[in-house]
Amino acid sequence: MRIVFMGTPEFSVPVLDALVAAGHEIAAVYCQPPRPAGRGQKARACPVEARAMALGLPVRHPVSLKGADEQAEFAALAADVAVVVAYGLILPQAVLDAPKQGCLNIHASLLPRWRGAAPIHRAIMAGDRETGVCIMRMDAGLDTGPVLLRETLAIGAQETTGQLHDRLSEMGARLIVEALSRLPELRAEPQARTGVTYATKIDKAEARVQWSRPAEDVDRLIRGLSPFPGAWCEVRGERIKLLGSSLAEGRGAPGEVLDDALTVACSTGAVRLLRLQRAGRAAQDAGEFLRGMALPRGTFLE
Repeated sequence: MRIVFMGTPEFSVPVLDALVAAGHEIAAVYCQPPRPAGRGQKARACPVEARAMALGLPVRHPVSLKGADEQAEFAALAADVAVVVAYGLILPQAVLDAPKQGCLNIHASLLPRWRGAAPIHRAIMAGDRETGVCIMRMDAGLDTGPVLLRETLAIGAQETTGQLHDRLSEMGARLIVEALSRLPELRAEPQARTGVTYATKIDKAEARVQWSRPAEDVDRLIRGLSPFPGAWCEVRGERIKLLGSSLAEGRGAPGEVLDDALTVACSTGAVRLLRLQRAGRAAQDAGEFLRGMALPRGTFLE
């Protein structure tokens, strides 16, 4: 098929690779424009653009698709279908209608649960035991279109958003290739009207750990915000990112280190910190971290 691919972050890259490997013709790749990044604030291409350039594919990054010129250029590609995954721009109706078979979106949740921007983070933070991928025919709503294919997977007890992200990305790549090969026979199922939830964008203000919360909530927050933006606390005035955890046995005052294995008390129960990061340094497993920064029993994390 002749495809317009629309995506921006690392999550989208395996999908582009899978479409190319399956022999589809990529008419153009749409992604977000380069943005300042790093200490020098030099413009840096997004992961999809970098991969598209390596594959020799034409790249476009309009700041909006609302203008008549941008819509005409999109329609002129004469695509059979557009594949959209974490693109980052709203698609006007004229763009949705331009490809012969419409626009298909790869969404990393079991719709209608977790429509919106951060479905992977929110699934872990809410304590969901499973999630998955839906291949959806796009309409004008926010992730409201009918679903062509869906697949479920279990969320591991210690799984972080970063780990789940990679598994869902690979699943999405496989499912879209299957969906395109079976497109004439697939029946679009309307989403249920019940069970709708919205995965709002992660706000950095959510990231500070409140040890006065139950251990289950603290553990979900740490894993759900790992690796970005990273849950954090303070130790003797220094901000420490907490990037991995598990539930543990133990009782004490909230924020108190209970042993030499970085078990920390919460309002009820405790969590064991598995991976941490000091400012300006690489992330470390707990044992290595403690060799550089002692946190003996009785220390309080703020």
